[in-house]
Amino acid sequence: MNEYDSNRIFDLTKKIKYEPTKDITEADCYILNTCHIREKATDKVYHDIGRLKKKFRNKPKPIVLIAGCVAQAEGNILLKNEKYIDAVLGPQSYHQINKTILKLEKKKSPINITEFDVIEKFDSLNSLKNTNNKVSSFLTIQEGCDKFCKFCVVPYTRGAEFSRSLEELVIEANQLVKNGAREINLLGQNVNAYNFEKSKFSDLILEISKIKDLKRIRYTTSHPRDFTDDLIDAHKNCEKLMPFIHLPVQSGSNKILEAMNRKHTVEEYLEILKKLIEVKPEVKFSSDFIIGYPGETNEDYKNTIKLIKKVGFINSYSFMFSPRPGTPAFDLARVDDGIAKNRLIEFQRIAEDIKNNYKKKLINKTVNVLFENEMKSGNRYFGRDEHFNSVIVESEDNLVGAIKKVKIINGNQNTLYGEIILNLGQTNYAA
Repeated sequence: MNEYDSNRIFDLTKKIKYEPTKDITEADCYILNTCHIREKATDKVYHDIGRLKKKFRNKPKPIVLIAGCVAQAEGNILLKNEKYIDAVLGPQSYHQINKTILKLEKKKSPINITEFDVIEKFDSLNSLKNTNNKVSSFLTIQEGCDKFCKFCVVPYTRGAEFSRSLEELVIEANQLVKNGAREINLLGQNVNAYNFEKSKFSDLILEISKIKDLKRIRYTTSHPRDFTDDLIDAHKNCEKLMPFIHLPVQSGSNKILEAMNRKHTVEEYLEILKKLIEVKPEVKFSSDFIIGYPGETNEDYKNTIKLIKKVGFINSYSFMFSPRPGTPAFDLARVDDGIAKNRLIEFQRIAEDIKNNYKKKLINKTVNVLFENEMKSGNRYFGRDEHFNSVIVESEDNLVGAIKKVKIINGNQNTLYGEIILNLGQTNYAA
């Protein structure tokens, strides 16, 4: 979502004659777009500002803005502690960035804009053409969260759930496809909670799938509580919807899930996966896990291990519990750091083994790959298969924007390498 936000910031600032620069030392304005989901995010801001100071030690200082969720959560603290920062803008306020920059050009007095005004934000952006021209593009459809998991800072930095209208999203999706997108990844803090008037998330997917030159649809991140039967049916009925789903579970222990206020059980989670496999047998899953959540016993942890082995997630994102200021879990008694670290190390080893065994089974298999870009080395192209696996091939032809059948020759834990299968009548969608 920060990538989508950053692209829209570029679109906005073009209106006041600002353009992106590849050389940071040439910058007149420096914008750091931040995330607050993990611990020490604020420290990273100070670190980046320190590096910026060194680069501009003998040059005129640029305008410095901190945007995103760190600005929302700790804006006043940032302005107080680091005088090099000129302004902070929360994630629902970046549509005001041009006005802020123009003010700072005239008088550099600190500015804090962190209102929750998501309606005005998207009203402003709807009148502005999205110029992103990537083959695989992001589209924010929903922001905020009403779930209030006890460990999560999102409801406090992004606010309550807000869904954009189906009409404006279809318009923006068409624009992205016109720009060259062949895949759109629908975004939301709680993406499958999308609900605008009478339109549900499945309605939006089916409507966007009607765009002729759009070949693939993905979405992230979804919540088990909002994984409704109509969304499962969409996976059955919409060929453009990819058979890969990132569905965070966080823990394999019902006790810990209840303590987290996740509002689902392990059994309910597995039932969703079962229904999806029934309608789309080739579907694969990835998930998020928090290891060492307050109150987690060794039995709770072992239940999480049982879950990842049972499901066989092809990718797992795991972190040791990170207490976020302002959340209910912040003051809870923590699991001993040493125990939590050892559990995380073991968990990640097992998760990697599952992932590597899955990747090995793809050797000599044929997959459909959408190619996103040519690599710097030349004649090598990067793309992803239907299950979001990274694939690299060599080709004399321009593959950007094309979907090709690829035989996987070898690979490692992060990347698969293959060769194009020729003369199978594939259509090249390169612009």
